[in-house]
Amino acid sequence: MANFSKPHVPQFAVEVYQNEYLPEGGRDVNAIVTVTSTGGGTVGGAVSAPHLYSVPGEGTDAAIALMVDCSGSMDYPPTKMRGAREASAAAIDALRDGVHFAVIAGTHVAKEIYPGEGRLAVADRTTRGQAKQALRKLSAGGGTAIGTWLRLADKLLASADVSIRHGILLTDGRNEHESPEDLRASLDASAGRFTCDARGVGTDWEVKEVTGIASALLGTADIVADPAHLAEDFTQMMETAMGKEIADVALRLWTPLGSEITFVKQVAPTVEELTERRTEAGPRAGDYPTGSWGDESRDYHVCVRVPDADLGQEMLAARVSLVIPQPDGSAQAVPLGAQGLVRAVWTDDMTASTSINPQVAHYTGQAELAQVIQQGLDARKSGDADGATAKLGRAVQLAALSGNADTAKLLSKVVDVVDAAEGTVRLKAKVAEADEMTLETRSTKTVRVKK
Repeated sequence: MANFSKPHVPQFAVEVYQNEYLPEGGRDVNAIVTVTSTGGGTVGGAVSAPHLYSVPGEGTDAAIALMVDCSGSMDYPPTKMRGAREASAAAIDALRDGVHFAVIAGTHVAKEIYPGEGRLAVADRTTRGQAKQALRKLSAGGGTAIGTWLRLADKLLASADVSIRHGILLTDGRNEHESPEDLRASLDASAGRFTCDARGVGTDWEVKEVTGIASALLGTADIVADPAHLAEDFTQMMETAMGKEIADVALRLWTPLGSEITFVKQVAPTVEELTERRTEAGPRAGDYPTGSWGDESRDYHVCVRVPDADLGQEMLAARVSLVIPQPDGSAQAVPLGAQGLVRAVWTDDMTASTSINPQVAHYTGQAELAQVIQQGLDARKSGDADGATAKLGRAVQLAALSGNADTAKLLSKVVDVVDAAEGTVRLKAKVAEADEMTLETRSTKTVRVKK
């Protein structure tokens, strides 16, 4: 395997945390896979493909589409539209020279307000100024059909010969002017073509719509309840997008004959189910999309079902590696020179085989935390006070056990905590809508294992 060097190209590392010991008859192997990307250094690969990577500071290998909700509800109150204009201007100021970009006004139709004519601008002092001038003319009116925004963004981003394609989407309302099936079709068409961060401003939007967009397009979702905070949030989002250095990274899992992957989920920094997103990658191998990377670290929970074996036997349960597509689009992917091994060893030592790896235990709890928050809030909305109390009490208990202070703080705005360790809570009689929506939107955010 050849090596090649390129300044600023991230170097990937894979670490596997697991208890490899199984009791007699045991078949499920759980492991936490930590993937870390650091800038600079050398990436091992079969092909030197410079245009797969962007160079921080130059930004010429990236394209950004900014989608701004301009539906009629953005004028109620007027601070929303004003905040959206200011936030979009702040995001444009954060664009690096050389980045391709466009601004889309979204209503029941999508309209490119800058640069126009179905093309992208290239960021410099002049084009940033022109784009901000175009933003000043934005006004609210019309309905909401987010799928049309995404399709236009996809078309514009595809016109650039770049590897990093990213969208930023702001909405304040529900997607009422197209069917859920139309939105799903737009998401399916865009998945794998660009990533997208989604933000809901105010409290009149649907949490599951916004988080569903971000999930499908491997981006982030959040609430900005106060429009005054939009500019700060948009600037941070754009700076994060500018820090991405490599696109379309896939987690490749190979299993030996007789073994199969039960599930794969990202568990840090957020919980994201990846199992159903597998694409086959040759005999007994599958790829799971992870999107674009800068300098960062993420954790994945992998469960492998292995064949039964005799005591004393051991086997390789799975091999984990990272790949990116070939620049010419051919089937053979480019390996990123990092891999980890998941092992299985059968033993009659009950202490060894019943011990749960701390990372596995922690993230199992974090995944349950996200789930019970959603279940508790759904129960609360449906009027099931007992079910909501039980689920949100369990959430408080899990947040306390794992040290997830941010989620614990959000929970305390929805329930009165009597005993966190026991999960004893009382539902609050009155809860601010923004507090409930914030808890729901951020329910999948996790904390890492304390070292």
